[in-house]
Amino acid sequence: MPERVRHERSRSERVNHDPSSTDPAPVVVGTGPVSPDEILAVARKGAGVVLSADAERTIAESREVIEALASDVRPHYGVSTGFGALATRHIPAELRGQLQRSLVRSHAAGSGPEVEREVVRALMLLRLSTLATGRTGVRLETARVYAAMLSAGITPVVREFGSLGCSGDLAPLAHCALAAMGEGEVRDAAGELQPAEQALAAAGITPVVLHEKEGLALINGTDGMLGMLVLACADLRRLLRTADVVAGMSVEALLGTDAVFAPDLQALRPHPGQAESAANMRVVLAGSAVMASHRTPDCTRVQDAYSLRCAPQVHGAARDTLAHAESVAGRELSSAIDNPVVTEDKRVESNGNFHGAPLGYVLDFLAIAVADVASMSERRTDRFLDVARNQGLPAFLADDPGVDSGHMIAQYAQASIVAELKRLAVPASVDSIPTSAMQEDHVSMGWTAARKLRRALDGLTRVLGVELLTAARALDLRAPLDPAPATAAVRDRLRAEVPGPGPDRWLAPEMDAAADLVSTGSALGAAEAVTGPLR
Repeated sequence: MPERVRHERSRSERVNHDPSSTDPAPVVVGTGPVSPDEILAVARKGAGVVLSADAERTIAESREVIEALASDVRPHYGVSTGFGALATRHIPAELRGQLQRSLVRSHAAGSGPEVEREVVRALMLLRLSTLATGRTGVRLETARVYAAMLSAGITPVVREFGSLGCSGDLAPLAHCALAAMGEGEVRDAAGELQPAEQALAAAGITPVVLHEKEGLALINGTDGMLGMLVLACADLRRLLRTADVVAGMSVEALLGTDAVFAPDLQALRPHPGQAESAANMRVVLAGSAVMASHRTPDCTRVQDAYSLRCAPQVHGAARDTLAHAESVAGRELSSAIDNPVVTEDKRVESNGNFHGAPLGYVLDFLAIAVADVASMSERRTDRFLDVARNQGLPAFLADDPGVDSGHMIAQYAQASIVAELKRLAVPASVDSIPTSAMQEDHVSMGWTAARKLRRALDGLTRVLGVELLTAARALDLRAPLDPAPATAAVRDRLRAEVPGPGPDRWLAPEMDAAADLVSTGSALGAAEAVTGPLR
């Protein structure tokens, strides 16, 4: 299938990128792909959705193809037959509406905790984007219901378990289709749990009565795993810049040197991510009295431990992995996933594009990178606490070692999270399990890979928070040595939430506060207020 072409839009039609806006402009879904920024606007900022005129025309034209096949005496998969292992049965016209409804009801079989609102909104937007290509054959009114639900803030209840990532994210998407039919449960814009029928009525939305092929078109996509990939890429890009900042603070507070981050040394191994990370660390450490002390003849420092010296190599490799994942996400956003599909020359053809392997692989790759970045962060924190390695700081950074424990157990928490991240780095995409009476005999497990990546990103956030907390305390203990302006700004931002060194206090809230500064981008923002945008 040829790549979809993004159509240019007027300035007024583009999504509002102002993070301070409380009323983002609606996202216009056309026949071309939605962008990552548009997905973030709908998923996280609550932006509404409208279909473009081109999309509405294309949807109507492809529906005519399905209507013609519906009246054909020959069976056509998804139109006048059963599904999966039951595809050999021809379904008479009077039962086809029931067939589509039964498909959705039976596939809405998720189990476990509710999936996050942002994930459900992302997958609904991506399914609507595929409907808008005209490759699925749904009716225009069906696509409009999805747009209306997104705009009204109605979020179907989707459960954690149920998708194997082949034949798409069947169960998660079926829960959304069920809600569009006025069945099942949803949460309204205020987050209140309601019957779908009640929420749709309150929003003035008429439930969908499914026709031929529509149930299949609404559930046969990789939208859940793709939506989570796009969200994860945005989060990880921020976290990797933050990791550079926090690692710079650790290098400084451990009396390390920035000489190894020199551009000519980095150029000897020309990985783009490594160069970006090293450049970030150089600018974060610019103006540091500690770094200046290494440039005098009296300095005897030869080389630092790997967790300091090799930070750009590890953070950079994670960046390059992220860049690959973003390229896969870009191709997926330009895809139209369904089976069967309506081709541009009006054929209806079965295919295997619903298999989630491309997504499953990169989701697993990212979980590996996340675990390793966190592991290196924990090693830097550990160095601060050991008098044999912390260059003259008190044991565990305690106010009165022996009476006080300082950050001893904060590092325990880091270690426990890193151990969990190593388990989450075990790939899901190699764990195929056959289903549907062996018709679906190889599956991608991409949804599972995406779910564990989300947990891994939360773990990395917390690990970086502990390093931030510890490095800031160590910088304070280095007085009267002055830190770099950028690292001082990050420390001062933390000090607005957490007091400086002193006797032991209840540590958990301070760890949470530091993690919040990492999660919200506030720690990164404090550094960038001095350095300008980091790479």
